[in-house]
Amino acid sequence: MSDLTIINHENQRVLTTNQLAESYGASSDYVNRNFSNNKERYKHGKHYFLLEGEDLKDFKMTTGKNDGSLLRVNKLYLWTEKGAWLHAKSLNTDQAWDAYEMLVDDYYNVKVQQEPQSLEVALRAALEHEKEIKTIKSDVTLLKGTMRITSLQQQEIQVEVRKVVVKALGGKESPAYAELKGKLFSDFWKEFKHYFKVPRYGDLPTAKFDEAINYLKLWRPSTSMQMEIDSYNSQMAIY
Repeated sequence: MSDLTIINHENQRVLTTNQLAESYGASSDYVNRNFSNNKERYKHGKHYFLLEGEDLKDFKMTTGKNDGSLLRVNKLYLWTEKGAWLHAKSLNTDQAWDAYEMLVDDYYNVKVQQEPQSLEVALRAALEHEKEIKTIKSDVTLLKGTMRITSLQQQEIQVEVRKVVVKALGGKESPAYAELKGKLFSDFWKEFKHYFKVPRYGDLPTAKFDEAINYLKLWRPSTSMQMEIDSYNSQMAIY
């Protein structure tokens, strides 16, 4: 995160949409769409600042003068630390959460230089900020522990399950595949959900994804099912 161009606004550090998207491994369009779909959760001045007109023109002439991507922009969103948290929560991926934690440590948590103030006030502000950071990090840890696998991970599991079941049946051309594929798929998912204690495979925790892939590699039909498969496939050998 150290290569991020530092942007200060309203006495706090902020990020442009492009910077936030790059940090989270997402596209700017995705971040904008996520904001539009959840706009009621975001508050101006708390989660973001919107620059338009003269404010945007001044920003382009000063802070953003070396950023060519801003030349044709007619409005610019600047995301605060709390705004970045909401986006990480919506994206809900390990990469986004890890990036958010690094942003807090290496970017947002470095305060803008301000006028000298009393030691008591400074200490109180520092303690309050530290308390808030610990609360947010605790929330991040909790959310990461309860995250469910993504749609892409679900798709990967489905693909691997089809490979494993088809192979167990002897291929798509085998008699066992024609007669037993529905039963074996049903048996597999029943065993999978029982092993991982989930009502449906889409509820698998992200933390269990690698274990699930290993489970697929090691899975075999039950003895009785294997005997049934062998019985059907032996008919092909006879013919």
